[in-house]
Amino acid sequence: MSDITQTSSPWTSGATRRKDAPPLEGEVPGLRQSDTLQLIMELTDVSGLLPHALARRTGLSESELHSLRHLLGGPLGPNDLARTLGVTSAASSGIVDRLEARGHVSRQPHPTDKRRTVVVISDSGRVEVLAQMRPMFEGLVAADARLSDEQRTIVDAYLVDIIAAMRVLL
Repeated sequence: MSDITQTSSPWTSGATRRKDAPPLEGEVPGLRQSDTLQLIMELTDVSGLLPHALARRTGLSESELHSLRHLLGGPLGPNDLARTLGVTSAASSGIVDRLEARGHVSRQPHPTDKRRTVVVISDSGRVEVLAQMRPMFEGLVAADARLSDEQRTIVDAYLVDIIAAMRVLL
């Protein structure tokens, strides 16, 4: 019999957890179970699953998908893309090669330094990412539209604090 089971604890959001693992309360001063913290944990779990699910659906690797997502913001030099992805320049070059072979990106001369190149997302790359993410974006827009300006101010402040708490681990 496995010691990993499904629990209904609000801290696990349906994730597996060791049967004999102590509850999180008491491990961190002031920590208490709350619906809000449960939802933050669930959001963290779901966001961690998204890249793999989207990559599988598109037939791209997670690194290729992350590259396209970053390139949606504008062209990047190959070394800048490598730093953004946290990979070597050789690995980044391989990612760009594969995306270029699929027609999702192109290498173009740097606008001000002709010795360098930039990686630019193509229309097909943009369509690939946005087509898969559109349902999520539509849901996010709908959720945001339900907030009043006062609620948005409170949610924004809370999310900034949550992001800062998570960045401590990076």
